[in-house]
Amino acid sequence: MKSSEKSSHLASRFHPLEITFLGGCGEFGLNCTLFSYGGEILVVDAGLMFPEEEFLGVDFVIPDIQYLFQRAKKVKGIVLTHGHEDHIGAVPYLYEALRAPLVGSDFTLGLVQAKLAEHQLDARSDLRQVKARDVLEIGPFQVEFIQVTHSIPASLALAIRTPVGLVIHTADFKIDQSPVDGALFDFPRFGQFGDEGVLALLSDSTNSEREGFTPSERRVGEALEPILRRARGRVLVATFASHIHRIQQILDIAAANKKRVCLVGRSLLQNTKVAERLGHLTIPAGVLVEPRSAARMAPERLILVVTGSQGEPMSALSRIALDEHKEVKIGSGDQVIFSARTIPGNDKAISRVVNHLLKRGAEVMLDDTAPAVHASGHASQEELKIMLNLTRPRFFVPIHGEYRQLHRHAQLAAESGIAAERVLLVEDGDRLEFGRGRVARGEKVPTGRVFIDTTLEEVEEVLIRDRRHLSEDGIVTAVVVINRATGEVETEPEIVSRGFVLEEEENQLLQRAADLVRSTVGSSTLEERGDTHVIHAKIQADLKRFFRKETGRRPMIIPMVIEI
Repeated sequence: MKSSEKSSHLASRFHPLEITFLGGCGEFGLNCTLFSYGGEILVVDAGLMFPEEEFLGVDFVIPDIQYLFQRAKKVKGIVLTHGHEDHIGAVPYLYEALRAPLVGSDFTLGLVQAKLAEHQLDARSDLRQVKARDVLEIGPFQVEFIQVTHSIPASLALAIRTPVGLVIHTADFKIDQSPVDGALFDFPRFGQFGDEGVLALLSDSTNSEREGFTPSERRVGEALEPILRRARGRVLVATFASHIHRIQQILDIAAANKKRVCLVGRSLLQNTKVAERLGHLTIPAGVLVEPRSAARMAPERLILVVTGSQGEPMSALSRIALDEHKEVKIGSGDQVIFSARTIPGNDKAISRVVNHLLKRGAEVMLDDTAPAVHASGHASQEELKIMLNLTRPRFFVPIHGEYRQLHRHAQLAAESGIAAERVLLVEDGDRLEFGRGRVARGEKVPTGRVFIDTTLEEVEEVLIRDRRHLSEDGIVTAVVVINRATGEVETEPEIVSRGFVLEEEENQLLQRAADLVRSTVGSSTLEERGDTHVIHAKIQADLKRFFRKETGRRPMIIPMVIEI
């Protein structure tokens, strides 16, 4: 059946269009939205979020997608708007269960392929690469991809034509009229959709509380240029590994000023490699240097781009700050620029890293003290109003943000002339049913959060995770007492296990584990021993490796660091 005939056939057998929100409405991250018509499902994005500190042993969180697993055969495609972790981080878990086509831009799919490879998944036969203005038939849906500007290359909004009407999903966006890569925000196409008639607009609410316009990414390059040019010591720029536009500007500034750039961090190296291969990053000849070579260069000639802008304890910047990095050392006269926004909840971790950097004699510039060194990738209030006025939707649904951001975006819609009854505030699990000229709220669907630890295992709830570890692999508690003044271990580390090893095996294994904990602390610097967050992470990582190697099992490990 031809696509036009198929659409006509479906239209004649009327079904409501259902839009279900599995994540991204009530928090930052976990973005995942379902479009369903006649039982066939289109998935838009599958993202993750990072956990709060109290979730011991949890590395990241993904949406609970059991609802989708139960309907796996009905899923016709997974469309990915761009390559940020909060939009693609859960793709391996989703794809493994659904095996549906993965649709996205070249850069987005390049990042996804690397993720799938880590999970030993081969999706090459299911990859569908698209670019702006392409149109793709996916089940009963016709999806057109629209160029938007954001803080990562090849970001695309979606125009989803359904038998019920046209839905615009903006994904993450801002309106940058001088983008670094020259890929302009597609004003004309959004205006044409508005003329055609938009049933519903789903729009990014991240910056709905910020007045005015979001500055252009070029402004960041302009702010960084004199800092990098005039520096008399090394400059470390901490940013997100996906921020290819910022990395491009740093490379260009270095080339213009006869300086060299060193990239430090596994994800940074991986992302830049993908971006260069696909033509989204141009590396000037002779600008890049390896960390070993960088260590021998004159400080004033070197710029380091590093990961760890959110204070992650095992990141490149954290290890540099603690003087634990094998090849990069920092000292008096060096500058560290945090060229990234602080993700809510990461304030304490960033503060710890800053403290360590200051102790080493470095000068530190943060986004809140030097705002020009970072620009958000999300639209502020005036840009959100422009989107509303371009598309002129019949119904409006704020997405992507905590409830306060969704609520403020709803107020902006009212200020833009959309009647209050046509503005629909939703939360995770909500389902909207669109008919001809009307909308109703359907029954909520089960949703929640799934916790993933370093083994990439799925953990549905923290309590369930604890019980499973206790019943299968047990639990190990490592207690170490450290003298706050000297950093010395005051007593022999105590290792207590429950449900982990047989009694006759326990004494010898746990004694070796205690020796390992003492060695871990002993090989750490005095500064690391004084930071319980860092020493906690090091003990946990070393014990995980030790027990996995010795027993093949993965007990839950809870270090307890007591300072006296």
